[in-house]
Amino acid sequence: MATHFLEGEISNESPEDASFHIIPVPLESSVSYGAGTASGPEAIIEASTQLELWDGKSIPAEGGIHTAEPIDCSKDISKTIDDVEDAVSYAVECEAIPFIIGGEHTVTIGALRALQQKYGRFGIVQFDAHADLRDTYEGSLYSHACVMRRASEDLKLPIFQIGVRALCSEEVEYRKEAEVLHLDARKLYLRGIPKILLPADFPEKIYITFDVDGLDPSVIRATGTPVPGGLSWHDALTLLERAVSGRKVIGADVVELAPSEGDHASDFAAAQLAYQIMGLCSPEY
Repeated sequence: MATHFLEGEISNESPEDASFHIIPVPLESSVSYGAGTASGPEAIIEASTQLELWDGKSIPAEGGIHTAEPIDCSKDISKTIDDVEDAVSYAVECEAIPFIIGGEHTVTIGALRALQQKYGRFGIVQFDAHADLRDTYEGSLYSHACVMRRASEDLKLPIFQIGVRALCSEEVEYRKEAEVLHLDARKLYLRGIPKILLPADFPEKIYITFDVDGLDPSVIRATGTPVPGGLSWHDALTLLERAVSGRKVIGADVVELAPSEGDHASDFAAAQLAYQIMGLCSPEY
């Protein structure tokens, strides 16, 4: 099995010399439907060996990519989040962009904490089928269904949600109360993609969190909670491009891949998505 992202195409760059730090986090502690997110990072790294270095506009790997050792997720969830925070802080110290590969969506919390320590206020652009704004789920504050509630309520970070199409009444009310910005899947379908996606007063620095169930199951089926009516591949890329326009990406993640035997297409799409997002971190955007 491959041990680093794009193995066979590039070497695993030293942490100090890499533009990106890939941080695998094979977390699976609060999945509520289909299982398998613990195998997501390994599947994405393995699939990345089949990627082309040219992403259609540039070669994101030119600046060097360091793949860190996977985070140990066998401990208490709070310890895992702390370890993610430490790994992201180290990437920032190395002047690299941290890129988490999950694992369930809870891993994002550690990244946000670390980046807040460095940058203070920044915005989160969330691609997802779900709002993830529940206060608790199945008795846990740190369920994958609560990650954006922790970001909003605990860290006070502004969020722009894209592609949501499954949420509960609690989340609807919290969206109103906290003024969480959103462009849901149905509105995108009916009205198309706006030329200017983020409002002018949204922070210049952004973190991109991409739950693969934000894509339609026809693109990625291997995820724990697939929901019909999601984003197409090219619409997702267009939305990403418009989100980063005029802004600076300070970190990103791709989460919630739950590999299924024989479904290489989902693994490859998740790897391609991660690499495309790296390309969007270029100053040209």
